[in-house]
Amino acid sequence: MRLPRQPGPAPRPGPGHKCPGGTAALTPPAMQVPSPSAREAASLYGTMVAVFLVILVAALQGSAPSESPWPYRVPLDPEGALELAWNVSYPQEMVHFQLLVRQLGAGVLFGMSDRGQLQNADLVVVWTDGATTYFGDAWSDQQGKVHLDTQQDYQLLQAQRTPKGLSLLFRRPFSTCDPKDYLIEDDTVHLVYGFLERPLPSLEALNTSGLRTGLQRVQLLKTDIPRPALPADTKAREIRVPDVTVPPETTTYWCHMALLPEGFSQHHIVMYEPVITAGNEALVHHMEVFQCSVGVEESHYSGPCDSKMKPERLNHCRHVLAAWALGAEPFYYPEEAGLAFGGPGSSRFLRLEVHYHNPLKIRGRRDSSGIRLHYTATLRRFHAGIMELGLVYTPVMAIPPKETAFVLTGYCTDNCTQTALPPSGIHIFASQLHTHLTGRKVVTVLARDGRERAIVNRDNHYSPHFQEIRMLKKRVSVYPGDVLITSCTYNTEDRTLATVGGLGIQEEMCVNYVHYYPRTELELCKSAVDPGFLRKYFCMVDSFNSEDACACPQASGPEQLWAPERFGAVPWDSFSRDTLRALYGGAPISMHCNKSSAVRFQGEWELQPLPKITSRLEKPAPRCPARPSTCPARPTVVVMDGGKG
Repeated sequence: MRLPRQPGPAPRPGPGHKCPGGTAALTPPAMQVPSPSAREAASLYGTMVAVFLVILVAALQGSAPSESPWPYRVPLDPEGALELAWNVSYPQEMVHFQLLVRQLGAGVLFGMSDRGQLQNADLVVVWTDGATTYFGDAWSDQQGKVHLDTQQDYQLLQAQRTPKGLSLLFRRPFSTCDPKDYLIEDDTVHLVYGFLERPLPSLEALNTSGLRTGLQRVQLLKTDIPRPALPADTKAREIRVPDVTVPPETTTYWCHMALLPEGFSQHHIVMYEPVITAGNEALVHHMEVFQCSVGVEESHYSGPCDSKMKPERLNHCRHVLAAWALGAEPFYYPEEAGLAFGGPGSSRFLRLEVHYHNPLKIRGRRDSSGIRLHYTATLRRFHAGIMELGLVYTPVMAIPPKETAFVLTGYCTDNCTQTALPPSGIHIFASQLHTHLTGRKVVTVLARDGRERAIVNRDNHYSPHFQEIRMLKKRVSVYPGDVLITSCTYNTEDRTLATVGGLGIQEEMCVNYVHYYPRTELELCKSAVDPGFLRKYFCMVDSFNSEDACACPQASGPEQLWAPERFGAVPWDSFSRDTLRALYGGAPISMHCNKSSAVRFQGEWELQPLPKITSRLEKPAPRCPARPSTCPARPTVVVMDGGKG
């Protein structure tokens, strides 16, 4: 799997541009130990850079909390040996990193790759040859062998010993136009890391296959939106697991039921934030709070979400109230809107779901993490709403096995928005993308009059193991007659049978939960291929593979009964794959234009034609930073406070 390709060579720079790399100019190409005068110069350089960095970060991050120049922070490894903090400058299109290394040993590597693999990764490496410590921009090939990059785009700003360990401050542009580098976008970023056990005679002696490594997922380019002030009468309620023992398994989903007080009146949630048990910051991967459907009453269950002891009715607790993932900031609603909960017609029963990521299978760890809801009885001007876009949970939508990038698309058609939305429209301010285990990419596009107008949300590096509600950088307004198109890309290389749509974790979904205001009756705007046309597909496949052209048994009953069996019997050759892809790309659809009661709006929703899109958005080309064309590829000598390398 390759990194996202960046454009070709960067333009030639103007006069006065310097090569990145800190004291690299003082380091001979053979990486000899610098002379004393070079060390003194490097130490002076480090001090100047430290002062410059403080000024720079403060100037570029006007919206960051004043108490910290590093507003975003995540532990990288489960033992807490590596911690990453970062800051984003959108004017300069630059990310500043602070990597805290508790115990350096012989070195450490850090970087990014397409899916979290250590092959074909964009890396920065800190290593020692036994006498001198170096910092270098590098990349790994398909075999995991590490090479020094000919473009040194990671720029070391400071190396400092602190009571907590070695602190490395460095920066990198969003786009470098280096084909060996990762293009930093709004998507999920798979961060990789590794620990070096022994000195290296040269960087080329390093291969990632022999290292202790890991990965962490974050969104690096956080939305730069000022936080609105909370109302004076804001109260808080914590929904937490009750001191559970985290199972010694790599992945555990823990479900815990909570109950709102009897007579709890309607309130607006205006903000929520995580509450993580101290010491478990690397174990708690993501959390969600769901409200149950009216009529579901279950307040006692607390255990694994996949346990046979879990009551089946808890599957009807699917209305999202809050969602948090590792590295996410507290979530604030726009000052003119809040999410309503409580009051008549609202269930008192809530389900907290906590995903524990425990790759070291640590035993005996206790946890009481959860989510703190901040709410007010003074209702804001608008109720916020949550609408489901994408595909209906039905087995008529399926992905053949052994596919690397199979695309399924769901529609919210112009007929539905014309019927269900007010003339003034709605305003989407946040989005949560969702698939199950084979999802790799998700995108929702707004189209109007046959032309794509805006990307609502897109993640080209989507992971089902990292799902958070993301604030949009720019609110998207949707009006009657608009179309919302949600496409998901799946990888089923490791599966031998077709993967059908459904609620089970081994089945698939394609959903975008959009958060918007003002709330309308429209809660679900999704589609699926017409079942009658799917029957024709099965008939065609049967005829193609049978000597008896009339051999086409007719399926009857709900598609949940016959579709999985029929997909399981398909011989997955190029004909059956290409024909299914063509079916999904052209056959009529069944629209689900549903109210919160699960009843469709009045209208004609079967055998609907696919929306016609005549003009598509072009992805803007990344900007290439100016750089000297003759910068030598050499690492930076790491000089600590006091000049000790």
